[in-house]
Amino acid sequence: MSDPITHASSKCEAVKSKLGQVVLVFQGGGALGAYQVGVYEALHAAGIEPDWLIGTSIGAVNASIIAGNQPQDRLDKLQTFWRRVEYAPQVEAMSQWPLIGPWLANWNTVTTGINGFFTPNPMAFMGMYVPLAPDAAGYYSIAPLQETLEELVDFSYLSEGKPRLTVGAAKVRTCEMRYFDSKDMPLTVHHIMASGALPPAFPPVRIDGDLYWDGGLLSNTPVEAIFDMRPRRSALIFAVDVWNPDGPEPESIWRVINRQKDIQYSSRAMTQIIRQRQIHRLRHIIAELSKRIPEPERQSPEVREMASYGCQTRMHVVHLLAPLLEGEGHTKDIDFSQENIRRRWEAGISDARHALEVAPWEGDLDPLEGLYLHEFKHGTRGETIRKSWHTPLPTAAAAE
Repeated sequence: MSDPITHASSKCEAVKSKLGQVVLVFQGGGALGAYQVGVYEALHAAGIEPDWLIGTSIGAVNASIIAGNQPQDRLDKLQTFWRRVEYAPQVEAMSQWPLIGPWLANWNTVTTGINGFFTPNPMAFMGMYVPLAPDAAGYYSIAPLQETLEELVDFSYLSEGKPRLTVGAAKVRTCEMRYFDSKDMPLTVHHIMASGALPPAFPPVRIDGDLYWDGGLLSNTPVEAIFDMRPRRSALIFAVDVWNPDGPEPESIWRVINRQKDIQYSSRAMTQIIRQRQIHRLRHIIAELSKRIPEPERQSPEVREMASYGCQTRMHVVHLLAPLLEGEGHTKDIDFSQENIRRRWEAGISDARHALEVAPWEGDLDPLEGLYLHEFKHGTRGETIRKSWHTPLPTAAAAE
């Protein structure tokens, strides 16, 4: 009988040898992040471990726990985190009451915080104009999160960069998006906390003299981090989103607020991906045209510089989207009920398993296409978006 660990490792290497590095991209979304852990569990069970994790906010927390532990320890540490932040038993029981239960549970979160995550900052609740230290200007303290991460993440292992970890944060003074990357620097607990410091709930985190807030303020779906990488590499990218960009027209203020948050935090991810499809197609065209230039001309500095804009790498983006649970509203991101965490987690497992079974990246490839988008919405078969996003040039006949 073959060794399961050896078999899983062989499968992982087979995927990477064909498709390049495996990348996980996690959105921010509080309690909705349980869906991301389910996706990782399915990949882990299939023997597929990431080479690179990119996250914002709760996505950065999940990614740091994965990147900061040996593969055999990752799921245990993720389970420890999510069990710790679940509602206390009495609050869980309260959340199941008809009509007012979820409201009371949310009120409990607002007034008492979440175990292992955040606690109220009494000074902030004394009034909006009460002076606070810049790095304490938030309604809650995230000191409990620091203790939790220091317990669950081996930052020495994480800083080795295998797998690589990138987390996004917004510089408070300049509105600049900053990606902290284990490839470039040793990451600490403060980098992870900064990525999740969403104002006004949480205070900014100071790093190297500058204050940073949650990266979701500028880019809650940090896919641009991989699209901007140098040198370019082929990749199988699992972009795991927890905010739904599609939704019905709202018919009440409650639904307006819910829809507004979905739109705000989905962060135009599809717009970025579509734009990158255009760019990658042009890069492939440049590479193809470069082959047709005679060798002497190809060696000139000017032509070599122009040819450097071309590439032959391919990226497959597997876009997984968390389902909307029955009864969810605009407070879904602070719904840490055991039942809904379990449902989101299981949905992530189911959706990722389905994507692995369909394996759309195994299909025929257009030699000029550099980026493929495979959409998987919960409960659907999945779809490879084959629409051409480039505008064809007019033919000579048409020009006449």
